[in-house]
Amino acid sequence: MEQIKLGNVTITRVWEYYGSVEITPDAFFPDSSKEVWETGRPWLAPHFLDSETNIVNSAIQTWLLRSEGKTILVDTGVGNHKERPYAPVWGHRETDFLANLARAGVAPEDVDIVINTHLHIDHVGWNTYLHERQWVPTFPNATYLMPKDDFEFWNPENGHETVFGRGNQNVFEDSVTPVHQAGQTLLWENSHQIDADLRLEAAPGHTPGSSVLTLASGTDRAVFVGDMLHSPVQILEPHANSCFCEDPAGARATRRKVLGWAADNNALVIPAHFGGHGAAEVVREGSSFAVKGWAPFTPYGEQG
Repeated sequence: MEQIKLGNVTITRVWEYYGSVEITPDAFFPDSSKEVWETGRPWLAPHFLDSETNIVNSAIQTWLLRSEGKTILVDTGVGNHKERPYAPVWGHRETDFLANLARAGVAPEDVDIVINTHLHIDHVGWNTYLHERQWVPTFPNATYLMPKDDFEFWNPENGHETVFGRGNQNVFEDSVTPVHQAGQTLLWENSHQIDADLRLEAAPGHTPGSSVLTLASGTDRAVFVGDMLHSPVQILEPHANSCFCEDPAGARATRRKVLGWAADNNALVIPAHFGGHGAAEVVREGSSFAVKGWAPFTPYGEQG
């Protein structure tokens, strides 16, 4: 199934894209060991790795939450028709994301809150859509929650040097600024309580403003970790950053802290880009962690 309920919160996975991200494991995760990819190949393939091409597979998806009568989206993917000269894999796409959202029972005007865990290219794309040659907010009645630190870091007027280079070019202009100019953003710092069950917490490292969303409802726990994890290899080897982490030491510290909390609280870990079942249960294993089990979402490639 594509929907689960934790406490009072219903979680639905809404797909945008699944497949190759045109990068090999050693390039994507330069800190990871070749051994973990080789020994893990039987379970990493096919959802996280294409064995034939040795290319990483990834999901672009939005987590749809229904909580206290509100409709909430966690990250908004890549978007359609975007000009991405330095990230062509995400440029000029034509996906059925809004139709998939409709199949989940949600029209754009139904959305109350949009959460951007950080402001990378593949987390803000559907913030806007092209209407009469202008980028306008896709979700006209929503408040867009954006980390203030990321808003300032990715604003090209501030001239920050990034490990992403020019990979995020045009993103702020077409997917962030139109929403801000429409008066729909709330720029938060440190933490932000959404309702009794949902809370945003700063989790810097991958980007200066990266955040996680914690769910605590009844006895159930979960944490939406954005890009703190791109692959389950990073659960086994939490020191292994992606090549896109702005602060390597900070990213490692955040990963260990959040995975430790999840293991100690039996919390479901829900990354932005996991294919397969989409989310994992983790346990401590010595100084590292292991996957205890997977969430009951339908794996990619097995949908009816």
